[in-house]
Amino acid sequence: MLDEALKGEIQAAYRRVLEAQGLTPRYGQRLMIAEIARTLGGIEADDAGKRLSDEHVCVLEAGTGTGKTLAYLLAALPVAKAKGKRLVVATATIALQEQVLLQDLPTLKAHSGLDFDYALAKGRGRYLCLTRLEQALDGVEGNPTLSLFEQSLAQGGGDHFQALVQEMADAYGSGRWEGDRESWPVAIDDGDWRRLTIDHRQCTNRRCGHFAACAFFRARRDLESADIIVANHDLVLADLSLGGGVVLPPPGDCIYVFDEGHHLPDKALNHFAHRVGVNGTLRWLGNLKKSLTELNQALAIQPTLARLLAGLPETIAALEPRLGEAYSLGHQLAGRQHGLAEDEENHQYRFEMGRVPEALREHAGNLLVGFAELSRTLETMSDILRESLDPDKHTGLEREQAEAWLPLLALLHGRALEAHGLWEAYAETDMDGEAPRARWLTLERFGSEPELTFSASPVSAAPTLAKSLWGSCFGAVVTSATLTALGRFERLQERAGLANRYRYQRLPSPFDYSRAVLSVPRQAVDPGDRDAHEGAIVDFVSGLGDKEAVLMLFSSRAQLRAVEKALPATWRERVLAQDRLPKRELIERHRARVDGGEGSVIFGLASFAEGIDLPGDYLTHVVITRLPFAVPDDPVGATLAEWIESRGGNPFMRISVPDASIKLVQACGRLIRKEADQGRITLLDRRVLTRRYGQALLDALPPFRREIDG
Repeated sequence: MLDEALKGEIQAAYRRVLEAQGLTPRYGQRLMIAEIARTLGGIEADDAGKRLSDEHVCVLEAGTGTGKTLAYLLAALPVAKAKGKRLVVATATIALQEQVLLQDLPTLKAHSGLDFDYALAKGRGRYLCLTRLEQALDGVEGNPTLSLFEQSLAQGGGDHFQALVQEMADAYGSGRWEGDRESWPVAIDDGDWRRLTIDHRQCTNRRCGHFAACAFFRARRDLESADIIVANHDLVLADLSLGGGVVLPPPGDCIYVFDEGHHLPDKALNHFAHRVGVNGTLRWLGNLKKSLTELNQALAIQPTLARLLAGLPETIAALEPRLGEAYSLGHQLAGRQHGLAEDEENHQYRFEMGRVPEALREHAGNLLVGFAELSRTLETMSDILRESLDPDKHTGLEREQAEAWLPLLALLHGRALEAHGLWEAYAETDMDGEAPRARWLTLERFGSEPELTFSASPVSAAPTLAKSLWGSCFGAVVTSATLTALGRFERLQERAGLANRYRYQRLPSPFDYSRAVLSVPRQAVDPGDRDAHEGAIVDFVSGLGDKEAVLMLFSSRAQLRAVEKALPATWRERVLAQDRLPKRELIERHRARVDGGEGSVIFGLASFAEGIDLPGDYLTHVVITRLPFAVPDDPVGATLAEWIESRGGNPFMRISVPDASIKLVQACGRLIRKEADQGRITLLDRRVLTRRYGQALLDALPPFRREIDG
């Protein structure tokens, strides 16, 4: 139950922010504040602060214009402080993260009367490693052997790299730069950056000579005193996958806010997937074999390391032929015994229902055993090297040797673990009654080099999220402008593992949607007739007004290009196509044309249906060429659809239609961005009128005025 003192604090802070900015309270925003405060304030905990209640999550769909960032900050911060917890705000995009950090939090701190500190959390790989910077300044590799393993990734070097290193050293030493990649004034080449950063396995933490000045740990110290931590979905998920409390505070000490929460299930799936290339694995194993002489010379003085190094040749010798057999077997199963044809860029083969043939499953089991042994060996060796960095530990190995070789062994341990995870996924048999893993092969070329990649992924992140996130956190808020599908939360619950007992609410929008028209004109045809559909789009574009600011959304790059090519020359000059220009430049040109009193037409793909903000006259007409059904070539989605069908379900109605509903709402949401916005949305897909799901899709849209012709 939210006590009166806390309730009064939230109300007073809200009132002060509104008065300072000359704003009027919005009904949806007030309702959102109340829902969050009621949910989080009602969490029961024991004397140690451990959560006891299980209705600690609220899920709120709040459309554009609600002011949801201010609402969740105002409601959640006082509750978090009162309960001794940290507020972690996680966004899906850099744009929103910057808005929260640079606009919303400073505004709240300046006007609300609430006393709090905030900090940005980023992963270790976004920060400079001072040890590597020092090595680069000296013009030497920290460990020449390590460079063998990084050459396939890092192509940086030469005079430009040395100049960059010197500039970074000067900027960091003088305090003009905080050591993170994002705040460097120009883009840094990936290969260059990889030579200057490390991951959590390679880092020696407090045992590093540069620990006191380390950019990452400086940022960590800021986090320790922050009441609000701004992060992203990926960092929260990465922290949870490491057990929680590694980069961020432990989940039990956190109240999370997931803004843009509809992205969370897909982000989580990416974290739980495995992908391993056979030839890439053979290359790093081969480099390890070549490096054994150097490793023995450097480390075999320590008895345990000597014993472990002595066993590595046998382990590698057992793995290499088995990987070669997996390569041949994969090609046979994919129907490409002799590799890709000359005219093929790549080829994907998916195992039906995720079931791999018994021969491959047994082979994966053998590889699993080999990589388990290799992982244990490398982990033990890495642990000994870490202990050797501690002056109080006497391992028989000099600190200098341990410091030089730990990054290499930690890198190899990470690669062995990833291979272990992949082959474990192929060796396992899926449990009866549970959704299977998706498993598939990809044949590709990297330059002239062929590669066969084995991949595996859960088809749902729900079980893992339910256990490691919702089950372990103190409290959570999930919010976005589009969380419901066909007006209901069931699809999100199914994908994100959200329990029925949590609080769910659709908040009213502040916009008057009658200022916009939703049109299905006579030109709308069924996209099943591709030529007729493309012809209809060309005719429609040719009939647009000279002064219109238009966003035309396509479902495929091929159709976008076909329509662009078929347009009269005068019209082609007016079109700004997404695949021809960088996104930022395209938007700038569009705005400049509108500012100059001209019309402008953007041709965009699916990514332009979300996150594009063109208020007022910058966008007066959104044209959706085709209902946004996902193309059924994604191995994860295809495997899930097969499983649903095998259980008597209809994957089209259970997955495709709800997901299309969400995407359609997002696409329509590009038009009305401010209260005074108005315009037209045109749907050029007649299926919305002729198929039984069409009415449900229309009913899930905001209450636009409708012009349905036909």
